[in-house]
Order: sequence, then C-alpha cells, then structure tokens
Amino acid sequence: MTLAAREAVVTGVTGAGAEPRTYPASVGSEVLLDGGVVTRCRRRVHLEHEPTVRAVPKAPPDPGVEQRIADAAEHRRALADKLGRLLGSDWTEIPRDASVHSRERATLAAMRAAAPYISGAQLPCDTTGGRRGAVDVLVRSADGYVPLLVVRHKVTDPGRGARTSPLTDPLPESARVDPLRKGRAQSRDQLRLAHSVRLLQACGMSASGRVVGGVIGADADVVLWHDLQAPSWSGGRSVLSEYDERFADRLAVAGAAASEAEPLARPSRISDCKGCPWWPVCAQELHATRDVSLVVRGEDAVLLRRAGVSTVDELAEVTPDVAEALPLAATRTSDAVLLAKAWLRDLSLVRRVPHLDVPRADVEIDVDMESYADSGAYLWGCWLSRTDTATDSGFDEAEGYRSFATWDPLPSDDEARSFAEFWSWFTAVRDRAHDRGLSFRAYCYNELAENRWMLASAERFAGKPGIPTVDEVREFIDSDEWVDLFATVRDQFLCPNGRGLKVIAPNAGFSWRDAEAGGENSMRWYRDAVGLDGAAPSESQRRRLLQYNEDDVRATLAIRRWMTTEAEHRVPYVGDL
Repeated sequence: MTLAAREAVVTGVTGAGAEPRTYPASVGSEVLLDGGVVTRCRRRVHLEHEPTVRAVPKAPPDPGVEQRIADAAEHRRALADKLGRLLGSDWTEIPRDASVHSRERATLAAMRAAAPYISGAQLPCDTTGGRRGAVDVLVRSADGYVPLLVVRHKVTDPGRGARTSPLTDPLPESARVDPLRKGRAQSRDQLRLAHSVRLLQACGMSASGRVVGGVIGADADVVLWHDLQAPSWSGGRSVLSEYDERFADRLAVAGAAASEAEPLARPSRISDCKGCPWWPVCAQELHATRDVSLVVRGEDAVLLRRAGVSTVDELAEVTPDVAEALPLAATRTSDAVLLAKAWLRDLSLVRRVPHLDVPRADVEIDVDMESYADSGAYLWGCWLSRTDTATDSGFDEAEGYRSFATWDPLPSDDEARSFAEFWSWFTAVRDRAHDRGLSFRAYCYNELAENRWMLASAERFAGKPGIPTVDEVREFIDSDEWVDLFATVRDQFLCPNGRGLKVIAPNAGFSWRDAEAGGENSMRWYRDAVGLDGAAPSESQRRRLLQYNEDDVRATLAIRRWMTTEAEHRVPYVGDL
C-alpha cells in the first residue's frame, strides 16, 4: 500500500458500529478487498480479516441467500450465452473454472489485444490500492474499457430519461435517452461499477473521458448506463467520490484487523445482522455489554451512544426531561425507552393503547401471496370466515382455505390465469356480501407485497380474461375493506423482538405445521415444485407450499381473533411498565 493510502484520512463514516471519528487509514499488513465491501457492515469487514476469530463457529449458511446466489450465477451464465450469440466473434469468454491467476492473465491478454467484449473478466489485483475483483463483462470503448454488470433484479421502471443501449450494441457510445424507461437508484450496482473502474485505472486499461458503467437487469432487454461522475449521490456527491470514501474506510478497518491493531469497528445490531454468518460472534459481545443496539438498531443506536446512552439499562432509565435532550425524535425516544424496559423484563409484546381495536366484518378473507423473486406471483391463498349474522342472512360460501396457483415456471402467461381466478372469486364473494347488506373486509400481513403484485398483475396482463384494471385494483387497496394487519400490530403494540408474522403469531397461540416454514425456504421449495433445476416437478413440494400458504392466512386470522378476545387482558400495557 502506498504512503498516500496509509496517510489517507476518512471522516464521518456511518454504518454498523460507526462513531464520528477521524483516523489514518494505516495498516500493518496488506489486504485486498472486493467491490462488495463498500456496502458491507464495517464490523463484518473487521471480523473477515481478524486472524484470532478465524476458527470461531459462525452461523450456518442461509439457504435462501445461497439460492439467490445460485440463481444470480445462472442468470449471468444465461446472459453470457445470449450475448455471445448476439455479438459473435467480438465476444471473448474467460474460462470461469480456471484459477484466479490464470483468469487474470487471460483477461489482461484480451484487453491488450483490444478484444471488443470480454466475458467473465478477472481484473488484475491492485496491490497498491488494496483492491481485487471480477466483472461480468468488459466493453471496449474508445481507447479503453468500461465495466458492465449482469444482475438479477430490476434496474429500470416505466418512465423516461434512462440512458440505454440495445443488447446488440452494448456500448456507452450507443446509449440514448430511453422514452419508455427511467433508471432505478440501485446504489449497490453503481458502487460495484466504481470499484471496477478503479481496478481498470490501476492497470491502465480504463477508457478515457467521462467515467461510466453499464448494468443489464433481470429483464435482460437493454443496457442501462450510469454516469459515475454525475452529482447523483446525496449532498451532490458523485458515485466515485462516495465509493472512494467508503473504500478507504473499509480498507482501514480491514487493515487494522489484519494487523491486530485497535479495532476501528465495534459490533452494533443492524438489519443485515439477521443473515450474517458472524452474528453469533457479535451477539455474544452485544449481550455481554447489554448494548443499546439490542433494542434500537442502526443509526439510532449510534446517535444514542454519542449522547452517552450505551446500554439497554441506561436507556430504560431515561426520564422524560432527559429524553428531550436526546438526538432522536420525541416519539422515537419514547418508544426506545419503553422497548428497553420491555427487553429488561423479557416481554415479547407490550400494548401501546389501553384498548385494542381491530377492524372486523361479517365476511372476512385473509389473503397471502407467494412470489418467486421478481419473476411473478405464483400463488394466491385465501381463508374465508363468516359470522353467524352472515350465515343467518343466507351467505353460504364455505369457510376455509382456497388456493389459486400456477405451477408453470415463472415468468409464465399462466400466471394471468391464476390471478384472474383469484380476483374473480374474491370480488364475487365481496359482491355477494354487499348484496346481503353484510360488511366485508380482507386482511393481509404487510400489504406492500400483495399490493405490488396485484397492481403489477393488472398492468402486465391487461386485457386478458378476468384481469381487473389497475384502477379497479387501486380502488380496492385504497379502501377500508383492505386491512394491513401488520400496520394494526405496529400501531398498537411495541415489539422488542420484531413485528414479523412468525414472531407475532405464536403470541396468539398459533404455530406452523412445517418446522422449516419461511419465505427463504419457500424459494427452494418452489424451485423443486416446478422443476427449475432440471428435475421432474415435485408434487410433494407443491403440497408443502400450499400448506405453508394456508398456515400463513390462518396465522393472520389467529392474530385478529386473539387481539379482539384475549390480548387486551394478557399483554402488559406500557403505562404499567
């Protein structure tokens, strides 16, 4: 590492365990970091490079994360094959099964030979700057190369203004303002592109002029081009300047860990902790110190520590007059204090309100949707229940579970058929209830997912039999007949352990029949159910998914009934803490 790098100063860095600091990025041993490090938790970067914890037991790999990684790799392979066919002899493939050093040499040779497109490139390590990394495609532009990523998520939305080029001519020079698309703010993609640019610059192979990078998304129909020097980041900063600051910080953290110097990142609970292999290591330390982030995550924990409130015990003792001087908003501080008190008493739930209020109706339907990544929604499950009043009025629709599924691998036009059947049945039940003067409500747990796929299905399949218009869907989801039970729980309970369905439902006495029930596992089950990996479709996994979906809608029903009958008497009230 150069003297300039060792003397670099990083200030105001945020992230897990970050405190306001100014420190030299000096290290006692060299480290090489990949592009993903700039969006990785600072404490994780430390642990990945600290020699003394290499043998410490870590959390087992998350099956869902592993599946997403495998899916992304398959997507990249499929795109490489497609681009190879489109670009013919201009396409150079670096063997992906060769050693890293062999791939580096092959990539450098291809760049020196001015190959137009290089797939699976392994860029030469930048030992001076502490960087290493690969990039999906290198594109020859003018006198050098620009990076191109292939990702398995959406990179554009309907709109206007994105700069795109066709897959048949994937060059930045060919980019035009797209009249049909606007770019999505995928910061992780842009930071990865910046990392590749710095690697290209280090080996003297970057294109001169404006610094750009391209991304091909899940739709795989165009290349979206990002200007990495434009002031598109918060505060008018460019992607490159944001990347440089983050990378210098992570390099300092990793270097200090590798040399066993004083750590520059301490543990602090953030949202990423849930799937992190190092969580058992951090959790042990956090519980030993009773760290405030156990009840207040992320930046709020940083702000509280800065104000002198470092432990759950200290937070629980904060009085109203002291709370006014803390850096959090008044309502957030009040909730944080109550959460700390609940945590100390090992309470899983605390009522915010003296009396719970859950909207109920004569005819009720619990709805849960299952989707596969961004490919589509393959299952709409419903549980219908009714009151005696509804029965007495002649409403005789059978109570219980119904499913509307497609087992054609997504994306598939058969998804339109299953959604249309769901919507037709659902609206017919609602209309029958209205015709008899009965009240009707439908429930879900966190409406973002269901709303997204109802609206997307109406838009994507517009004009097909039984498909509602976008306006019809929007009218329903904006009505008081569509109830987000997650919001009901959020508004009326404090939840020290989280508000997820799997966390709240056991309080209502509900349990899932499948011990492995969960969204991540359902992704694996779906692949088997439709034969995505080349095997015959599995009927047993289809049944498993249907049972899992049925239990999800039964869980929301159980929570609703519990809140209107028992919870008010059994769950402690915040005023009593």
